[in-house]
Amino acid sequence: MESYSSNTTGAMDEKEKLSTTRRKGGLVTMPFIIANEAFEKVASYGVLPNMIFYLMKGYNLSFAKANYVLFLWSAATNFTPTLGAFLADSYLGRFLTISLGCIFSVLGMTVLWLTAMIPGAKPQSCNLIPPCKSATAGQLGLLISSFGLMSIGAGGIRSASMAFGADQLDNKDNPDNERVQESYFGWYYAATSISVLVAFTGIVYIQDKMGMKVGFGVPAILMFLSALLFFLASSFYIKHKATKSLLTGLVQVTVAAYKNRKLALAPLDSSSYHHRKGSRNTGPTEKLMFLNKACALRNPEDVTPSGVALDPWSLCTVEQVEELKALIRVIPIWSTGIMMSINTSQSSFPVLQASSMNRHVTSNFQIPAGSFVMFMMITISGWLVLYDRAILPLASKIRGKPVRIGTKARMGIGLFFTGLSMVISGVVERVRRRKAVEQGFLNDPQALVDMSAMWLVPQYVAGGFAEAFNAIGQIEFYYSEFPRTMSSVASSLFGLGMAVANVLASAVLSTVDRYTTGEGKESWVSSNINKGRYENYYWLLSILSCVNLICFIFCSWAYGPCADDVKKEDDIEGNELEEISQLRPRTPLRVMPA
Repeated sequence: MESYSSNTTGAMDEKEKLSTTRRKGGLVTMPFIIANEAFEKVASYGVLPNMIFYLMKGYNLSFAKANYVLFLWSAATNFTPTLGAFLADSYLGRFLTISLGCIFSVLGMTVLWLTAMIPGAKPQSCNLIPPCKSATAGQLGLLISSFGLMSIGAGGIRSASMAFGADQLDNKDNPDNERVQESYFGWYYAATSISVLVAFTGIVYIQDKMGMKVGFGVPAILMFLSALLFFLASSFYIKHKATKSLLTGLVQVTVAAYKNRKLALAPLDSSSYHHRKGSRNTGPTEKLMFLNKACALRNPEDVTPSGVALDPWSLCTVEQVEELKALIRVIPIWSTGIMMSINTSQSSFPVLQASSMNRHVTSNFQIPAGSFVMFMMITISGWLVLYDRAILPLASKIRGKPVRIGTKARMGIGLFFTGLSMVISGVVERVRRRKAVEQGFLNDPQALVDMSAMWLVPQYVAGGFAEAFNAIGQIEFYYSEFPRTMSSVASSLFGLGMAVANVLASAVLSTVDRYTTGEGKESWVSSNINKGRYENYYWLLSILSCVNLICFIFCSWAYGPCADDVKKEDDIEGNELEEISQLRPRTPLRVMPA
């Protein structure tokens, strides 16, 4: 009787807990979560385009050193979301991770604003004309601390914001649950895209017209509003506790495989492998067989009656092993996407070019130099709409069956466009520099060359096509190749690639600066854009892009057919079999002897 009463009480407590959870979350939390991410994007992206001018003119850094700082800052900002996702899943939970991210971001933005407000926070400006007084260690320390705080903040917010919003809407009892989730993701991406566009236009325009004191103050206020809105709805959120991270499971496979390295493997189709309870898998695949030892079952007593390994660092499941294999297999193709991110990260070069060209659209209005990146954003958005709503439906109608470009093909097309964008950049810069020399501006990097800045648009358009094809193709490729349990890894791989690209870009830039500078020789990436040879730097990147494209073709061939290709072949075979069965419905198919 006591047992029955205890079970009934436990069931009632569980039902009451579920009911309480359902009263939280829902659509009422969406404005707060989406606004938090949107304001963070406006604030953080808004300070980026003109930061090269702030470092060069405010801190008297050379163009190469300023870019080096920006590359490392971008690398940290792109890497911290991966670390944030691990902490959110394993220890902190998503709510606490976002909360800490908001606090760090507000502090970082505030410190950056103070560097513009406090006169002693920067050295005396010399307008890039030597000799210039260098920034002190304290002045640089204050600036770098603001970058570090903002990177930590971005890692907290960007790593968990989207998933936290999905938690608020996830209701398995709702028959329209998938449609609601899909609608949420659409609004989320739309809000973040609009935020980036506002940052690259509105915030940059304010900085150009009102200076950095106001230009950094506005993002700081927006970041404060972002945090305030998020905390206001704290009592309405569903807050799931942290669980074991997938990353931990992947590390466990490596450790277990090493521990069991001397163990002899059983046949792959045997039951001598540990798998999750209720799983269909009975054995691992033949690929990367040395990892199979991590799930080899030596003693049935190593597993509890509930199907859990007593020591997960000595015995893993087949599913864990296959997850790690999937990750290892995509690394070569993932590495080829780094080159595109290296090219994309060269954003300071065209900003400096645009500042030396005629940017007037009308006699009274000119486009800010840092806002030309909006042409890339417009290209990406325009192509995606055109591709999805016009090109694919038209091609499918003409061929009489669904038509789509495979993920690997799109990635390859994107790599071609990223190399093309560097070639165009080199040609335009060669023309711009020749005109600057002809007009007598060789020693005046701040002079305006009689050449329209609209010549920069084609390179941005090519860069936009590269992003639209390769970046989105990469993400879709990871999602299609990885098991569903690895969706968090699929979403973070691209950001991790960008972080690696930023570090490599800084290494390439510093190497070029070191080896092209000498007695009587101006560096290719000189602070004086008219004396430097930026076109040579662009062409170096285009050569590297060409080599990278060849590497991608080889890696793609070595990888073999991907999941969407196999599915397409299965669909075709299924359709053919269906047509045959319709032609001869009463005749069984037979395999004829040779």
